Amino acid sequence: MIVELMFRLIGAGVMAFIAYKIGEALGGPYNRYVYVLALSGIALGLLLTPWVTTRPFFSIRRKIRQIPAQHLVAGTIGLVVGLIIAALLALPLSRLPDPWAWILPLAGTIFFTYLGTAVMVMRRKDLINVIGPRLYREGPLREDKYVLIDTSVIIDGRIADVSQTGFISGEMLVPRFVLNELQHIADSSDALRRNRGRRGLDMLNRLQKESVVPIRITDMDVEDYREVDDKLVMLAKQLRCPIITNDYNLNRVAELQGVMVLNVNELANAVKAVVLPGESLRVRIIQEGKELGQGVGYLDDGTMVVVENGRRYIKHTINVVVTKVLQTAAGRMIFAQPDEHS
Repeated sequence: MIVELMFRLIGAGVMAFIAYKIGEALGGPYNRYVYVLALSGIALGLLLTPWVTTRPFFSIRRKIRQIPAQHLVAGTIGLVVGLIIAALLALPLSRLPDPWAWILPLAGTIFFTYLGTAVMVMRRKDLINVIGPRLYREGPLREDKYVLIDTSVIIDGRIADVSQTGFISGEMLVPRFVLNELQHIADSSDALRRNRGRRGLDMLNRLQKESVVPIRITDMDVEDYREVDDKLVMLAKQLRCPIITNDYNLNRVAELQGVMVLNVNELANAVKAVVLPGESLRVRIIQEGKELGQGVGYLDDGTMVVVENGRRYIKHTINVVVTKVLQTAAGRMIFAQPDEHS
């Protein structure tokens, strides 16, 4: 804001000076309008200066921050190569008769710098492989080799155990706006939200210390969006990488926009033991169910077991017979009844 104000004042002064000189140059009957022109120049300078100075600069800076580092490196190399080729051709082309002596070197410079930049960006992976796999491996970002981490999955905590199994092969990225959201939740006045936020920060610290794959805080952002979920989806689209989450709504929004989602809940459901109707289980009934007479218990993996006529067995461990298994997006639910023959 201070920089923009300074540029506005400078622009107002410059425009006022130009307008004043124009009024003086017109002379004659226009002299009476010199001060009106000067005031108009001040107003015009205050209004238009940011649009030709600070606004374009900050817009370009935001765009550059969103470009992956390997794109910038490849583009810079291509630009240098294009300029070298254009410089080598400029000398013989400058010996041609006018106007070709200056038209062709200029056209060659524009063409070869664009061609070099475009080719290097499109073939950046091959370029990095030629330079050396080690350099590519240690670079800031590896396209298709990293995943974005959502706030909910950090708070959930199971990602810390999953990361140690080796199922996640790429580098895990935590955008700065996700970390800011975690800190905001941890500073909440609500005790439950505060505990969730602090758990998320503890889990993130555990990830950084124990994860088999590298995890990194990245400053890449999407300035045009305010919601964290929207930022994550757009950043994933720009980087062409998946999002790890257990948020149902984010999962659906991301899939609608063509972003791959790695849902921890779906992974947990996929690796749960298969239970078929007719099998026997041993479960502890801990609470009443929604329907009359039902009791509810849980398996070791967290699967809910709803036992018909199980209310009278609350706080007891009994054998039950599975009658139905219901698979939902939220998880797996087992319906059973007490095993009267046990």
